[in-house]
Amino acid sequence: MEARDTPAIPTQEDIIIGRPYYAAFNNNNNNNNNTSSFMSGTTLLSSLFPPHHDRELSAAADASKNHREAEKRRRERINSHLQRLRSLLPCNSKTDKASLLAKVVEHVRDLKQRTSDDIAKCTDVLPSETDEISVLHVVGRHHRLNQRSVYKATLCCEDRLDLLPELIKTLKSLRLKTLKAEMSTLGGRARNVLIIAGEEEEEEENSIGFVREALKSVVDRSNGSGYRCKRRRVLDQRSI
Repeated sequence: MEARDTPAIPTQEDIIIGRPYYAAFNNNNNNNNNTSSFMSGTTLLSSLFPPHHDRELSAAADASKNHREAEKRRRERINSHLQRLRSLLPCNSKTDKASLLAKVVEHVRDLKQRTSDDIAKCTDVLPSETDEISVLHVVGRHHRLNQRSVYKATLCCEDRLDLLPELIKTLKSLRLKTLKAEMSTLGGRARNVLIIAGEEEEEEENSIGFVREALKSVVDRSNGSGYRCKRRRVLDQRSI
């Protein structure tokens, strides 16, 4: 079998079909041809595309696979959170994402408004740091109860053990009946809100003045007693 001379550099056709070729090598510049070296099509492609190129392709494939798996897990987490929101809000399971998120925003705004209202209410029932006395004529369902004047008295002062007994004694001396009473204490301070009614019809201005002066005397005794509650700053609200 005659050896076919094949160029040392393969042609484009050789590369495409993987045709084997022979490479002749001249040894010591003599005319004797050494044994031709045979290279298969696979060896040819391997020589043209070195191993490091295959490693790069493998690394790119692994990175793409990891990205797809991470994206899948991310979507699963999002769908899980959306499903939890659907279970918390009054909506069905087929509500689209945009409508669901709109409901969530509306619900959060409503909760913030309720929280602000509750904080405002708590502020109204907490005792102030300074002594305060307020007596107002009540206009409402208690107004002119059996032709009697009804008042709302509010006082803030130092908390002490004999505060309530003194308030009761003072109201009895003014012939006033307690319809409702609320008391809150915080950090040694007390706040009392009293709904009181006179036992007989009296002039409004005179009655308010008498009640204010009587409560002021109770507050002044609190300041002069030298007693200060050492309890912790914990809110204690009681209704009578």
